Amino acid sequence: MVNVQKAADILGVVPSTVHRWLLDGFIAGEQITPGAPWRIRMTEELRSRFVEKPPEGYGTMKEAKRILGVSRQTVLQRVKSGKLSAVHVRKGKQISLYINILDNQFNLFNDLS
Repeated sequence: MVNVQKAADILGVVPSTVHRWLLDGFIAGEQITPGAPWRIRMTEELRSRFVEKPPEGYGTMKEAKRILGVSRQTVLQRVKSGKLSAVHVRKGKQISLYINILDNQFNLFNDLS
């Protein structure tokens, strides 16, 4: 378990990005009580979501919206709920979200709840 600053150092981002990802549900964290400092379990699974190049079948948000025919918000909701997998790809100092747009795309949005 690490604090937000240490997680940011490990992942190569600033602490505000880690806070945003916690609030967006892209990474999981724990608080002893509301308002307490976040603690993040730094697992291999979490580290594997941060890569130098996107895996085969992953595309940009723009490509995902076009191929799936849905809004950015819908794509993000599906990533957060685990219905779509995503990785963070580092290009210099920029980190972009890449979405797995090839697996199960035809049945993905049958249940829009």
